[in-house]
Amino acid sequence: MNLIKSTTLFALSVIASIAIAGEIKPYTQPDFDRLAQEGKPVVVDVSATWCPTCKAQKPIIDGLMKQPAYKDVTLLTVDFDSEKPTLKKFKVSMQSTLVAFKGGKEVARSAGDTTPEGLEGLIKKTVQ
Repeated sequence: MNLIKSTTLFALSVIASIAIAGEIKPYTQPDFDRLAQEGKPVVVDVSATWCPTCKAQKPIIDGLMKQPAYKDVTLLTVDFDSEKPTLKKFKVSMQSTLVAFKGGKEVARSAGDTTPEGLEGLIKKTVQ
């Protein structure tokens, strides 16, 4: 009986955490356009697998996206090495760049910041 209760509680906690977490997914132009048209908060995250700064940012950003305050934010990931047209569109010249949008309009930009306060400040601007 305890196993059933434990399994049920675990499943409910997973479902609850999904419901209060922001979405993280690869960038596509149709997704960005739809979110912008709907007035949704979006952060475009440009990173590279080989980038140590990007690796330092990732756990901070992932943690922030799990916070209830940012449940409506969508993080769209862009690969610095393979998505050059997207970099040009957003005027990004280096990996570890984050660009925040609210209703399709840029509200903040950061390059190389690995501080929890700085990264949260950027994400927060999309929901204020």
